[in-house]
Order: sequence, then structure tokens, then C-alpha cells
Amino acid sequence: MGSDHLCFFIHEAVEHMDLRSFEEAYAEEGGALYCPELLLKVWLYAYAVGITSARRLEQRIREDLGLRYLAGGAKPDNWALSAFRRRHGRGVNDVFTQVLEMARKMKLVRLGQVAIDSTRVQAAASRNRLETEERLRQERAKLRRQIRRWQKACDAEDPNEGAGTRLRLERLPEQLAEMPRRLEKLRKSGLKKLSRTDEDARFLRERSGFVLGYTAEMAVNEEHLIVAQRVTQNAADNGSLVPMVEEVERQSDVGAETVLADAGFFSIENIEELERRGCKVYVPDSNLARELNTGQRCRAATLSPTQRRMRQKLRDPAGRRVYGRRKALVEPVFGTLKEQRGMKRFRLRGLEKVSIEFTLAAIGFNLTRLFAKR
Repeated sequence: MGSDHLCFFIHEAVEHMDLRSFEEAYAEEGGALYCPELLLKVWLYAYAVGITSARRLEQRIREDLGLRYLAGGAKPDNWALSAFRRRHGRGVNDVFTQVLEMARKMKLVRLGQVAIDSTRVQAAASRNRLETEERLRQERAKLRRQIRRWQKACDAEDPNEGAGTRLRLERLPEQLAEMPRRLEKLRKSGLKKLSRTDEDARFLRERSGFVLGYTAEMAVNEEHLIVAQRVTQNAADNGSLVPMVEEVERQSDVGAETVLADAGFFSIENIEELERRGCKVYVPDSNLARELNTGQRCRAATLSPTQRRMRQKLRDPAGRRVYGRRKALVEPVFGTLKEQRGMKRFRLRGLEKVSIEFTLAAIGFNLTRLFAKR
């Protein structure tokens, strides 16, 4: 391992970061076996090279020279690594912002063109462990039958035999008492299906069908840096365009000049709001997107002035070239994260925790870009 290695770059980057948010969290929760700088370094390096499993990372710290250097000779176990990743959402978000500040000093956070897109990421949950109203009612009926059989057999049962079975059966009334709460939770969710293992996960449509997971959204600038990101439960993208542009502005302290997004983000309200803010917007409606992809002109229809203006802009060769940059900016980043960095599936459960995972992946990606551009 030479002196010009990613691990040394990550070490120097973290050494210059403000990590008070991590230290405050430790102060609230008690002492820690490992300092936050150490665990942050190994996790950032892990996500930069595609290691997302805490158990795998525990093993690699003993084998990988880069990780051994960042760990400083320590050997944090799976429990310590997992606990750090689960509980430091605020600190990880601060690190994402500080890495963008590093990029700004390197003059890599240009917002001339920003491409926004989303992808589905599978949850760490089984598609077979679902709660539906029908299943819950069937389970409730089954519990009632088991309780009745148990009550009839209680007097005849030998008290010296089947202690484990009796203990299991004695829990049946508790399980039955939980059923109204579970039914009410399902009704309040407004969903027909709710995952038992990850209640925040949703069935979301993608090209191959439906995936039980989350929607990961991000904005990428001309330097292929992720300048904004978040994880949502959104089944559709058109409510995310303006919030993502606002997140870009919050992270970068400047507004985006040109916003590129696919047809899923189109709505007249979105276009008009961003134009009111001074953005140049290139977002086709679904019919125009089909025309751009197939070359077959879409049928004339009753269009609003905003739609008519957008179609005129994207049919112009210059406008089409600008919009063509969208794929080149954002899609390779998603491809790298999912195909090379292990982000096809989350490891943690719950919206808050998977957001930490995706932020770590985004930081790791940005650090590798800065390392290549330094």
C-alpha cells in the first residue's frame, strides 16, 4: 500500500472535521469503547469500497491494510460497528455537509446544471412476512381456536410433562390481546399490506415489478458529486422535485441554475415554482419523454402554456442537448452505488436508519470523487 492511498485521504479528511455532534451523542448515551473518529473513518472507507455489512467490516479490519491503518490497531466488533451506524444520524448528516464544504474549497461544487433522479432500494425485510387485514383476522381466529383447545386440555394435562409446550400456550392470550393493536396500526397506515420486519418499508413500483423498500433520491452536479440526497417512502416522484432543489440550496448555500429531471418529476406546479425561483427547468411530461426516447412525435393535445413552453424548449436541438446531460450526470452515480458499492439492499430497518445508510454511501462516493480530483 503506497502513500497515495484512499485510506490516507479519508484519515486526513476526518481529522479536519468538526465531530461535536458525535461527541454530544456519546455524552448523552454514556461512555464508548471506541472514539467516534475511528469508527467514522472505517465506515466511510467501507462504504467507499463497497462494504456495507458490519460483520464483513469486522473481518476486513483484521485483513485490509487500509482499514487496519484507519482503525489504529483497534479491532472493533460487529456490535460496536453496528451501534455506531444506527445511532448517529445527525452526525452523519453533518459529515455530508462538511464533505461538500471540502469540495467547495476545491472548486468542485458548481451548480450550473443539477440532475435529479430517484431509485428503489430493497428493504432488509421479507416479502412473505406481511400483515394484511385478512391475514390478521385469520391469525386471530387461529389463536382463539388454540386457546379453546388448551383450556379443554388443561385439567387433563399431566403437570410434570410438556412444560415448554404449556409455557408457549400460556402466551396465547397475550398474543390475542395484541391483535386489536396490530389491526388498528394497519388501518391507520392506510396501506393494504404492512411488513412485519420493517414497518416503514413500502411496496414501490419499478420496471421489473414491485419492490418492498424505499425511494432513494439525489441531486448530482456537473462534477458528478452528490450535492443533495434523501430517502423517502414516496411511490411517485412528482412531489420531490421542489424539495430536492431546496435541499441542494441548503447544502450548497447557492441556488441551482439549471435543473434536469425525468418525466416522473413533472408537474405544472413544479415547473412554475422553479421558474419563479429563477431556475432553468428541463423536465418533460410523459408524452414528450416518449417522443424524445422513440423519435415519434406525440399527438397534439390541449396543453397549458407551461407545457407548451416546455415542449418547445425540449424539441429545440439546443434544449435537447442540455436535457441529454441528465443521464450522463446522475445515472452513472446510481449505477456505481448499486452495482459496485452494495446499495441494492439496505442492511438496517426503519426510515431513519436506512437514511443513515444512504448518507454514508453518498459521503463515501463523494470522498472517492474528491480523492480522484485532488
